[in-house]
Order: sequence, then C-alpha cells, then structure tokens
Amino acid sequence: MLKKLLPLALVACLALPALAQEAAIKKTLEDKLGAPVTSVAKSGYLGLYEVYVNGQILYTDEKVSAIITGNLIDAKTMRSVTEERASKLSAIQFSDLPLNQAIKQVRGNGKRVVATFEDPNCGYCKRLAKDLIKLDNVTIYTFLLPILSEDSLKKSRQIWCAADKAKVWNDWMVNGKAPSGKEDCNSAAVLDNRTLGQKLNIQGTPTLFFADGSRIPGAAPIASIEQKMDSLVK
Repeated sequence: MLKKLLPLALVACLALPALAQEAAIKKTLEDKLGAPVTSVAKSGYLGLYEVYVNGQILYTDEKVSAIITGNLIDAKTMRSVTEERASKLSAIQFSDLPLNQAIKQVRGNGKRVVATFEDPNCGYCKRLAKDLIKLDNVTIYTFLLPILSEDSLKKSRQIWCAADKAKVWNDWMVNGKAPSGKEDCNSAAVLDNRTLGQKLNIQGTPTLFFADGSRIPGAAPIASIEQKMDSLVK
C-alpha cells in the first residue's frame, strides 16, 4: 500500500508549486489589466502560460515580464493552438440557454440546431439572416440583443411584441420592412438577453452557438455553419 501511495504523494508535491505559480500570474495580471482572469495554464510552448481573460487568450512568461496577444501556431502541424483553445474555453452548455427568451423558427425536420444573438440594426446580422432564411431542416433560436442604439431596443421590443415574431424579424432583416407594431407588451426577455449576453461574454453581434456549445463570433460563411450543424446531427 505504501508503494502505491508514494507516487500519488509525489505528484501532489509537484503540483503545488505549479498551482502557486499560476495563482501568482493570475493575481499579477488581474492587477495589471484591471479585469478578472478566468484561467491560467501552461501552454506547452516556449515556457509560456496561457491566460484566458475577458473572452480572449493572452500569453505571458512566469515572471509576467511580457504579455503577448495573437495566434500561437504549432510549427509542426501549422494549426492555430489559440483558435482551438479559444473554441474550447468559450464553449457553453447549450441546454442552459433560456430558449424561451428567443424567437424560434423550425423548418423541415428541425434536426439541425443553432442559436444566434443579434441586434436588429447590425449589418452583419442582416447578412446572416439572408443566409439562414435559405436553410431547411433546421431549428433557429434568435436572441434579440440590442446593443447598438436606442433604436435597436425599440425595434427589438416591437419584434418581440408581434403576434408572429419570426415573420416580423425576417421582414425587417431580410426584406427591409421595418417593424411598426406596439412595444408595450411584456418585453423583459429583451433586457434579460442583455444580461445573458454579458454572462456569456458576447463581444458583438452576430454570435452563434451550436448544439455542442461551441460558438462562432461574427457572420460566418453559410457553408461553415451548415458543415458544423451537420457534424452534430445524430
């Protein structure tokens, strides 16, 4: 029994200095950046530490003598380590999304699923909407996220208060027909989406989430969106 316990004790002893180092880096960077650091871990490259803060990955050395931004590329595989790690670190539990706060559209068998966070005055969101309208066999949850202006908030409330939310949304985003209905219904979901957006660290619109919890910020090519959704359909 003693022989079995010794290796475990050795691992624990080795882990303590590493944890202390990561904690020291975390505190130093929080003091310098004035923002909470989510995680610190060894990157496996050049002795650098990977730091996840405000939805972004930074790199630093053990003394925090320099802070590096940008993509870390594995020279052997030529893959972006930063992009792969960012995808994992920014993932969510899709089942935790309050889907009752979203406009739901189901087409065909609805097996492919995506959730989007969009501002009605966002040009990239309109481009995305024109692509998404062409899709079949999909369920789309659209969270209204008015962050650009007061007019965005007004339009979001008018869309949410409409009897047919999906139609009014598509009429505006795809066809340019502005919503004209009332905005005096219970539109708490719109403001709740702002809080949710902050919680999920959404930096801009559109932002897409897939069934596996992974996200794509920005208006990605529709081919990439379809490929991702197809890969998750069982």
